[in-house]
Order: sequence, then structure tokens, then C-alpha cells
Amino acid sequence: MNELVQITSISDLQNQLADQNYVCDRSLATAIFLAIKLQRPLFLEGEAGVGKTEIAKVLSALLNRELIRLQCYEGLDVNTAVYEWNYTQQMLEIRLLEAAGDVNIQSARRDLFSREFMLKRPLLAAIDYHNAAPPVLLIDELDRADEEFEAFLLEVLSDFQITIPELGTIKAAHPPLVIITSNRTREIHDALKRRCLYHWIDYPDFEKEYGIVLTKVPDAPEKLAEQVVHFVQELRRAELYKLPGVAETLDWIKALVALDETELTEQLVSDTLGVLLKYRDDIELVQQMQLKTILERTKAMS
Repeated sequence: MNELVQITSISDLQNQLADQNYVCDRSLATAIFLAIKLQRPLFLEGEAGVGKTEIAKVLSALLNRELIRLQCYEGLDVNTAVYEWNYTQQMLEIRLLEAAGDVNIQSARRDLFSREFMLKRPLLAAIDYHNAAPPVLLIDELDRADEEFEAFLLEVLSDFQITIPELGTIKAAHPPLVIITSNRTREIHDALKRRCLYHWIDYPDFEKEYGIVLTKVPDAPEKLAEQVVHFVQELRRAELYKLPGVAETLDWIKALVALDETELTEQLVSDTLGVLLKYRDDIELVQQMQLKTILERTKAMS
């Protein structure tokens, strides 16, 4: 891929993100701009559903770069994240060498543990990348991975290189644009954060979230969109186990548009709360104790 888009300023970046239907305030645009210009990883923290992962996807499209994604989880190891050997092909090669006879052990060992028999996983694929423009590497939900894996990332993020015992050190010719996200289910170690630029993405205020809804769901009636955003903003002040993010707001407004609704009613909200809230206790709390009050406040503000 060729990098066709040039980012000349923070305002230019904001405008180009808006063209990709991503509503971005100046502080976040500044962090992204610096990550691109300084070739530093960008560490994004915030509640689930506020748009952290979406940033990597949008930048991939905007910069015309390949997106390589590593989804983190407990127990993630080098074989899944970096590389592993193609054991099936190695065994086949061994059989062929045995059949040919007169095998040179040293030569065979070098051949079997060469790049030809290596399966690249996301981290190595992003470092050992040979297309024109380096990729966007998304390391998603790092807080779900173990601390041991977090420690392994230090070499990758410091020098954009990976050491493989059989091959030596592989260094990126051009560093990828690295986006790391965390939902803060646990604290990420300071050593990793020091290697990154940092930005906290909070729940948006009414104006920003309303703009996001109109951008992402342009066919939504404006009155309905306004009521939905006010309602979600009110819910975030409630004592819920899991507050709805922007992703849930968008899911809800899309569902209401699919139902051809133009205004919130108590029955409609009650029937569709499962789109917005994902825990039974939260749904029951809103239905039984707070729904009418929240809806009244919502309509008063609309």
C-alpha cells in the first residue's frame, strides 16, 4: 500500500478523521498526531465502548495502511502473538531429507529453523513488514493479558524489534503505528507506559455524543437521537454495574430506527433496554426503580 494521505496539522487530522465518520476532540487528535509524527506507540485507556479500538481501524483506512490486530486475553503467549514454527512442514521436510539420504545435520537444522518454516503472528508480522507503508498495529485490551506478556512487549515497543533464538534479532525497517488499548481491568506497568504516549478517553459529553450519533446513524430522527443521548447521559449518573458506552448508544439508536420509532416512550425503553444494558441487575434496576424518572428528565431536556 502507498501512504496517500499527508497529515499536516492537528486540525487537518481532526477534519480527516471526521471524513472517516470519527468525531474526535482536539486533545485526542493531538495525541494521535504526535504518535504519527514521533513514531511512538499510543496507549489509550478508558471504559469499554468509548471508541478506543475504532481509532486504529479509522487510522488504517485514513492512512491507507494495513491493520494488524492482536486481541489480548489471559494466557496469551509468544506462539500466538509473535511466531511459531510450522511443525507439519518441518516434519515433512525431515522425511524428505531422510528419504534422500546423506543428511548433513547442521545444514538440516539451519534449514528447518529458517524463515521458510516460520508462521508469523501479529507482532512479528508488524515488525517484519516489507510493503511500502508500515502497518497500523492494534494491541487490543492489553489489560486482559498476563503481566509476563506485557513484559515481553517492552523490547517491541522500545526498539521495534523482536529477538528469535534461532534467527537472531529482527528489527523493523519502518516502525508500525502502534495503538494499544486498555479497559483498565488491571493497571498496566509503568515501564510499558513510559514507552508510549498516553491518552484517557472518557465518556463524551452530550454535544459530542449527539454529534457521533448523527454522524454514525444519519437516518435517525433528530428528536429521537437527542432523547436517546440525553437518556444515556442520565443512565451514566446511575449506580449501575456497567455503564453504557458510545458503542451501546449507537446500537440502541440503530435498533430504534429499525423499529421505525421517532420518540422514546416508557414501554419502548423497557422493551429495548437489552440493547443498551448487558447485565440483568442493571436492566431490572432501571425498569423497576428509575425508568420513569429518567425518561421524564430526558424529555424535559429535549
